[in-house]
This record gives sequence, structure tokens and C-alpha cells, in this order.
Amino acid sequence: MPGRPSEKEAEFIARMEYERRKKIEEEKHKKLKEEEKNKLKELHHMRCPKCGMDLLEIDYKNIKVDKCSECEGIWLDAGELEAVSKLEKGGLDKLFSVFKK
Repeated sequence: MPGRPSEKEAEFIARMEYERRKKIEEEKHKKLKEEEKNKLKELHHMRCPKCGMDLLEIDYKNIKVDKCSECEGIWLDAGELEAVSKLEKGGLDKLFSVFKK
């Protein structure tokens, strides 16, 4: 007939139970963070960082330029500033002329 667990066995069992529950909570937090990140991405996708209105995407010479429909701000994604900087002066003027009223 099994007796009561020794103090060390009880401590071991409690520690193992704690580690099991801790792992479950960490996984739950990780999932919540991913869900929150996705919600934020969905909420802010193609929105102006300055005023929050919709961005209009214009493709000019394979450079996608985002322009705010409200505040007229112009936004570039990663790598696009480098691509714009490589345009010749005439190409740069033409790019900006697309946005003139």
C-alpha cells in the first residue's frame, strides 16, 4: 500500500505542476500577442500614420508610393526611399507631378 509522498516528492510534484501550468499560460499569452498584433495590423493597414485616413497607392516605375487621401502626406515602405533616390532629376520631378493638384 503506497504511503504519503515524502517532502521531496511533494515538492517535485508541485514544481512539475507549476511548470506545466506556467507553460500553458505562456502559450496563451503568446497566442494573445499574435492575435493583438494581427488586429492592429488589420486596423492600421493602408492608413495614414499621421491622421489615420485611407492611403491611396500609386505605382510609379515599380515604386509603390502611398498618399494620404486627407492630409496629402506621402509615405514610402521599406526600400522605396532608396529606389526614389536613384531616380534621375527628371524622373523625380515626374513622380512629384503625379501628386500635384
